Amino acid sequence: MKGALDGIRVLDFSRLLPGPYCTWLLADQGAEVIRIENPRELAKQEKVFGWDKLSPDEKAAQRARDMLARNKKSLMLDIGAAETRDLLLDLARTADVVVEDYRPGVLASLGLGHADFAAVNPRIVYASLTLCGQTGPYRDKPGHDPVALALSGVLSRTGEDPDAPGLPGVPNADILTGSHAAFAILAAIRQAERTGHGQHLDVAMAECSMSLLANVLSRYANPDDAPKRGTRRADMGLWACADGKWLITTDMEPRYWATFCETLGRPDYIPLQLDRSRWPEIRETLAAIFATRPRDEWLAILGAAGTQFAPVQDVSEAITDPHFTERGMVIEVTGPSGEALRQLGPPVRIGGLPEIRTAVPPGHDNDEILNAAGQPRPSAATTGQ
Repeated sequence: MKGALDGIRVLDFSRLLPGPYCTWLLADQGAEVIRIENPRELAKQEKVFGWDKLSPDEKAAQRARDMLARNKKSLMLDIGAAETRDLLLDLARTADVVVEDYRPGVLASLGLGHADFAAVNPRIVYASLTLCGQTGPYRDKPGHDPVALALSGVLSRTGEDPDAPGLPGVPNADILTGSHAAFAILAAIRQAERTGHGQHLDVAMAECSMSLLANVLSRYANPDDAPKRGTRRADMGLWACADGKWLITTDMEPRYWATFCETLGRPDYIPLQLDRSRWPEIRETLAAIFATRPRDEWLAILGAAGTQFAPVQDVSEAITDPHFTERGMVIEVTGPSGEALRQLGPPVRIGGLPEIRTAVPPGHDNDEILNAAGQPRPSAATTGQ
């Protein structure tokens, strides 16, 4: 069965997490994604992560584990070489989308900007993913995920320490940006079908991160009135159990709160749910109660009561949880040597789990793509092969 996005062709110049995540979402739904891989960028990435010290076999295994490169073709070209510009623009004649994550103006300086692609294909959707966008005072500011979270105001609300913000430990800005970009691309394709014209999508990590503030800005006319970092309601919280393991509860609805308090033997706390002056006392008491039993006992007790709770699973626990494996969110694919590789499945499954192909080596599809386009193979100097 063909994927929902079968027939959509994407030229993917992206290198950092937001872009590859965006095109991963598209590829897993059937879009033909062609990664334009620059030998110089690959070498830079290897140095950043220490992969330049790996053997060829170890590099192949690392590549196969890269779930964000799966279901994509690889065309390895030095995009700075003069002979590759016309080749890439020719490929764009049959493409629907370009995704890139270079600093503003970099690809345009190589003759590969939005105007260059639109000149050969007016319907093309050109998505630029950057830290702060194509315009504005911060246009040329460098930085990664934490910088976007800091600028957006999100980092000021991250962590439990009231005296210092904390890094979240997961790339929130990167994933949000990739998801927003995929949505924007599909919306722009739909518009291009109606109008015959594509557009330049300006997707900024700092702005996508601001969507995490939706609840604060929706509930408080003055955001300074929102509860400060580390200030938690008493009806939700993280609790350490007797065995050192943790669980979380979120019994904010009144009926759940009542059941929760009765289950923990403190029905006197039921009418105090919104009494901010009593929250510290309630949290301290609840923490002491949870510390009396191991986590598995509490999971059984709360489960029988029907309250809102979950164990705080580490990554190894989460990816072996039967719920996620049964639903196809955690899958096994076959690596290049026949080994089983555990990866995340598509977070959205349209019509079931699609066919999953592991990442191919850089330049794996050069001949296929160039032959189909009627293009001669570029020199080794431009492909790095």
